[in-house]
Amino acid sequence: MNYIKIGKNIVIGRSLTLMSGPCVAESKSICLEIATFLKTLCSELKIQYVFKASYDKANRSSGKSFRGMGLTKGLKVLEAVKSELNIPVLTDVHECSDVKEAAKVVDILQIPAFLCRQTDLLIACGESGLPVNIKKGQFMAPEDMIGAVEKVRETGNKQVMLTERGTTFGYRNLVVDMRSLQTMREMDVPVVFDATHSVQLPGGLGNASGGQRQFIRPLARAAAAIGIDALFAEVHPDPAKALSDGPNSLSFEDARTVIREVKEIYELGCDKGYRS
Repeated sequence: MNYIKIGKNIVIGRSLTLMSGPCVAESKSICLEIATFLKTLCSELKIQYVFKASYDKANRSSGKSFRGMGLTKGLKVLEAVKSELNIPVLTDVHECSDVKEAAKVVDILQIPAFLCRQTDLLIACGESGLPVNIKKGQFMAPEDMIGAVEKVRETGNKQVMLTERGTTFGYRNLVVDMRSLQTMREMDVPVVFDATHSVQLPGGLGNASGGQRQFIRPLARAAAAIGIDALFAEVHPDPAKALSDGPNSLSFEDARTVIREVKEIYELGCDKGYRS
């Protein structure tokens, strides 16, 4: 596998990594609160940690929904989290024009699932030289993600990851085919399981997406048993008050349970030789 090095200490693919934070950067204070909790938890569990938050969510269900703080203010918040807590950060980008500015601050660029076939965006992220996490589109077969991977690799950037986040199943529902994790890992890339977006109900609340939080825990355990390199999860101190993706976000208490169990299953797979 092509391991991905983040900073001096994190190597994705060699040990379990958590990519986690709020859906959007609501404020500096809440981002620091979440990042501090998760950094402490990962230190206790000996898990590598990357903070995740979006400065802008351009694909909200309603044009009136909170999108984030915007490029300039949002990146300042991510920069503060990175410098004050000494942790790497990840954000997704929706526009090619944002890539250069985002790349000055973050350590990983993420391609949203809806945009995983957007050639210009994939190339722009690849040309940044940063690791690129591509979320598998809800409309994509896992084996077809090789096209997205190759678009980034053709820029000379070999630091690519793929994330499973569920596949469209009828209207307003997603289903996770766990076989996709193995299929995508055969592309010589680390694989990530997005445990929280996989239980999303797109448009399920009419003007916003719903979610089935009760399924995050079993799906995360199943993915860890199949074999993952990183767990992606959205966490909020009060999911009911989150400004984006609250119905499929984890509370601090639930996050602790899920992450601990995933680590235990991950290590069991390593001990038994199930992981390469």
